[in-house]
Amino acid sequence: MKKKMRLPMTSQIEFEVLGDPKALKRPKFFRRGKFVGAYDPNQHEKENFISQAILSRPQKPFDEAISLHITFYFKRPKGHYNKQGLKDDAPSHHISKPDADNLIKFVCDSLNGIFWKDDSVVSRVSADKVYSDIPKMVVQIKQLSSKEVSNVQ
Repeated sequence: MKKKMRLPMTSQIEFEVLGDPKALKRPKFFRRGKFVGAYDPNQHEKENFISQAILSRPQKPFDEAISLHITFYFKRPKGHYNKQGLKDDAPSHHISKPDADNLIKFVCDSLNGIFWKDDSVVSRVSADKVYSDIPKMVVQIKQLSSKEVSNVQ
């Protein structure tokens, strides 16, 4: 007997995806004679991301305003450590590439059609880029009430 997977019925979802945070790359185009085609250079990364996120998906994709907060955890470089461990002056925030907007676009593009009907329902977005011993992404999705949407000034 096959066990049915229960999907969460909630207006708030949080999950983590292990691995280096990825930025969205632009589609690539090619020409073979008169034929012009395109492919997604992020396809493999998106599939890996979705395979880890899929267990947290809602029963039906959000179709109303949502807020999205993503924390991107990057592995610390060796230069942040000395023989005693983490240096006192090691930064906590990641301020080099990839850019936060391209990281957010990757997550939004990957979850489009699975977690929400269209990424136009993402009404509020925030992100943090920080260092950690374990590279990962933590995604928090919250359905916004009509009060939260209308009270924004």
